[in-house]
Amino acid sequence: MSEPQDRRAAVTGIGVVAPNGISTDTFWKATHEGLSVLDRVTRDGCERLPLKVAGEVRAFDAADTIEERFLVQTDRFTHYAMAAADFALTDARLGQADTDQSPYSIGVVTAAGSGGGEFGQRELQRLWGKGSRFVGPYQSIAWFYAASTGQVSIRRGFKGPCSVVASDEAGGLDALAHAARAVRRGTDAIVVGSTEAPLAPYSVVCQLGYEELSRESEPGRAYRPFTKDACGFVPAEGGAMLVVEAADAARARGADIRAFVAGHAATFTGASRWAESRAGLAQAIRQALAEAQCAPEEVDVVFADALGVPAADRAEALAIADALGAHGTRVPVTAPKTGTGRGYCAAPVLDTAAAVLAMEHGLIPPTPNVHDVCHDLDLVTGRARVAEPRTALVLSRGLMGSNSALVLRHPSAR
Repeated sequence: MSEPQDRRAAVTGIGVVAPNGISTDTFWKATHEGLSVLDRVTRDGCERLPLKVAGEVRAFDAADTIEERFLVQTDRFTHYAMAAADFALTDARLGQADTDQSPYSIGVVTAAGSGGGEFGQRELQRLWGKGSRFVGPYQSIAWFYAASTGQVSIRRGFKGPCSVVASDEAGGLDALAHAARAVRRGTDAIVVGSTEAPLAPYSVVCQLGYEELSRESEPGRAYRPFTKDACGFVPAEGGAMLVVEAADAARARGADIRAFVAGHAATFTGASRWAESRAGLAQAIRQALAEAQCAPEEVDVVFADALGVPAADRAEALAIADALGAHGTRVPVTAPKTGTGRGYCAAPVLDTAAAVLAMEHGLIPPTPNVHDVCHDLDLVTGRARVAEPRTALVLSRGLMGSNSALVLRHPSAR
């Protein structure tokens, strides 16, 4: 009698293009050292806008890794996605679809909130300034939030299940859950994640309607969740792509299993209803733990959503306590995104990458720029904490009301 297949969703590759590093290694070094790279916004056309501080990706040249024919068709947010996907596939030792591997065995899933605003703005300026004949043919696709899924799959020859998740900032975690379910249903591997490029004039103007956006001009004070001085969040560019594949398929080709996507759940509580998000987030945590068959006390670290709005921070702290019980005030909590900015859908994917790396390296990264915590949380600040996390809980909420929780397990966890 043959052994049953192991269809658990395993993370085998990580690729990062972030404000604090253009590779997984540099990202992790900056993250566990608690380096803050928040700084004044320097993107052309943004100088006089009310947004003053953000997390910019400054050491990235798309032409170094992406062919010209793809560059001209795509916005910066897709450049980040294609480069991060390359890094993740190399890390997983999974190559171009070819005759030895069915192209239908690999799919692509991404999430995006802002889309290709810079590309779209440039083409619209040409339309109104010069006329329709000066608008490029790729205007119709480059701005679209689905562009990254399409271009990654076309460029790499992947013809398996491909999709785009649109569920607010929580879409980053929801995309990972979507990928895990596709793997459990029979797809060998999914390239999944999110990248964003919201720092172009048109994109920034769209964000100025968010009351939660920080207008603080001092980088060290602009994003300080869970403190009495919390004044909102700062946006960020970049993101991460992961390779998630069936455990048996990974083992068959000799890949390293870095973590398992063990459980996920999502709820919806309405735009900016932060008091109500307490119940919604707590329910998502409970359901994600139930799917992972994980007891609350087994959670070793929580990567917080950390919006930086007093009412939202309070709701999150209470939701963790509601879902985890007494353990909720003792479990280490961290929010490394305070050093890079909150990259919308990409933020929880970067947190997921950091959680996998934390379990691998036995270090819980700190929360940069945060010291005077005013909530009943064991927030890791100052420097990384030595630990042996085997189960990580990643949380995300969206400004429009989505709540999501993801449970990751170290390969050694039961």
